[in-house]
Amino acid sequence: MIAPDRGLTGGLSANILRSVSDFIKSQSAPIKVVAVGKKSRDFARRNDLEIIAEYTGIGDRPNPGDTLPVAGVITEAFSNEMVDSFHIAYGQFVNTTLQRPVIEPLLPVIPSAVVGNSIGYIFEPNPAEVLGMLLPRYVETLVHHAVLEGNASEQSARMVAMNQATDNASEMVGDLTLLMNKLRQEKITTELLDIVGGVAALES
Repeated sequence: MIAPDRGLTGGLSANILRSVSDFIKSQSAPIKVVAVGKKSRDFARRNDLEIIAEYTGIGDRPNPGDTLPVAGVITEAFSNEMVDSFHIAYGQFVNTTLQRPVIEPLLPVIPSAVVGNSIGYIFEPNPAEVLGMLLPRYVETLVHHAVLEGNASEQSARMVAMNQATDNASEMVGDLTLLMNKLRQEKITTELLDIVGGVAALES
């Protein structure tokens, strides 16, 4: 589960965690979590989910080495049969104004349909060993991709939220300035009327 470390991202974190919550409710088996980001960790703790591992502070520009421990824990937990399957939840970057929460199957790998007249390849070493070497790389690639997508979504959501906050603040300043000018004008008018009234009283 990948969610931001920080707030001020509009509804991004809430949307991701809502999707995860709905997914959990649809499952009959116990759920274990690898939490990436403080929002993920806090969500897991609030909902009494077993946390296999937690990672925070990965940074805004993670390199593959930063996400390698995450992928390693996932591969190890699956290989040791701690879990039957893994799904990965993150904020998918669609464009600057749209980030979509997604939950995708990660492990086990679902093979593509085999074509009837496909060629039989000879593997050296055997297919099981090849798979054993490729599986960690596969998980590392997908996890790193999801973290990058999540970071892009987080930065975009924060930019949009800050722009909206700036627009709202500017509108509020305009409204308050208008109110201040109105009150000042009313005060000046009242003072002028008092002066005129005083002069009229003296003349009479």
